[in-house]
Amino acid sequence: MEEGHKKILQRYRINIVTSLDPSSVYDRLLQKGVFTPEMIERIKSSGTPRDQARQLARDLATRGSRAFPLFLECLQDSEQHSLAELLRSGGSMSNDLILPVVRTPPVSSAVDFQKQIKAAPIHPLHSPGPSPGAENRQAQTEIRTRMEGRKRRDSLQSYKMDATPCGHCLIINNVDFEPQSELSNRTGSNTDCDRLERRFKALHFLVEVRTNLKQRRLKHELSALSKKDHSPYDCCVVIILSHGTEVNHNRFPGAVYGVDGQYVPVQLITNYFNGKHCPSLQGKPKLFFIQACGGGEKDQGFEVPSDEFEPSEGGIDDQTDAIPASSSSDSLSTSDEPDAGATLPTPSDILVSYSTFPGYVSWRDTQSGSWYIETLDRILEENAANEDLVTMLMMVNNEVSQNSAKGIYKQMPTSFNSLRKYLHFQTSTPGQNSVQHN
Repeated sequence: MEEGHKKILQRYRINIVTSLDPSSVYDRLLQKGVFTPEMIERIKSSGTPRDQARQLARDLATRGSRAFPLFLECLQDSEQHSLAELLRSGGSMSNDLILPVVRTPPVSSAVDFQKQIKAAPIHPLHSPGPSPGAENRQAQTEIRTRMEGRKRRDSLQSYKMDATPCGHCLIINNVDFEPQSELSNRTGSNTDCDRLERRFKALHFLVEVRTNLKQRRLKHELSALSKKDHSPYDCCVVIILSHGTEVNHNRFPGAVYGVDGQYVPVQLITNYFNGKHCPSLQGKPKLFFIQACGGGEKDQGFEVPSDEFEPSEGGIDDQTDAIPASSSSDSLSTSDEPDAGATLPTPSDILVSYSTFPGYVSWRDTQSGSWYIETLDRILEENAANEDLVTMLMMVNNEVSQNSAKGIYKQMPTSFNSLRKYLHFQTSTPGQNSVQHN
């Protein structure tokens, strides 16, 4: 598909999800060769009509150059004129973008059909070409009936993520630590906090920021959030920017520090929001992003072929968020500090994303913020309209892994995931007002 058409699908994604009647275009898309029967079945199995519309738009962007105009024709033929006109008018925003409505003549013979396929290559088509006329339609109906009666073991639905607002997002930003904690101040963390506040507001969350919390207050804020009524919302997000360390555990390694030097285990943080303690979030995704150290070990990585990666060196102000440890010959200067980590929650519908692997330090630049948060923010900005969360976190892993602190030390983010479905964020649509926050 042409890049301009993909951008229109991204721009009007919310309109497609809320307005499209997918069931009315399946036969038409199949007849025109835009989708194969297998792809139609996959879209149907994605869940509610809104989930199906979302999956349809996502798959449509992977098809050939004529997929978009053929889709517009299907909308017109199914009398979804408003949506068709909206998508067609999207092309007027670019001088070089032309969105013609293609009228495909009826296929009267197998020869004509083959000519049509050659003239409009929609890739990839793995099923044989259909036969013409009423016989063709009957054969397609029989195929769909057989496929509808067969469960796809590899099919996954998507979480409902269209509430406005989508849910609460709590950011805890611990920057200035009390002298008795023996923990250094986390210069650059405010940059991380500002980035994430803007990003999750753009993703339609109600964002609240709490700064410099002692352990007791940190637990109080988490408990208060878990006791809210989340029934009107689809998701809950907790972000913690602090120092971290390893602790003894039975499930979840890692802990984050209050500014008083007392820590809160990650296991306790997730327990506040599990199905038992927060009933209004049962079955809904609960996301935790932790920028902190998982321990004090520094990873020097291993050699790989020079043409496989393009390594990036961190800045001169790279720091970590680890607790003080006994001095060693490889300790860095006071301008270098690390940030924490954890493991797989037993309750369902939880994802915990860590800036580093348990046991290792996490790097933060005093000017531009942490590697992990800076990369996460950019990946969400560039890809949230089309990719699911787990895929985007894999992108974050790849990019952060190529950085180097002082040209020596590496960092590997990690996630522990018990989500049961795909998770796609809402994304803002140009021309629409941002969601209102109370």
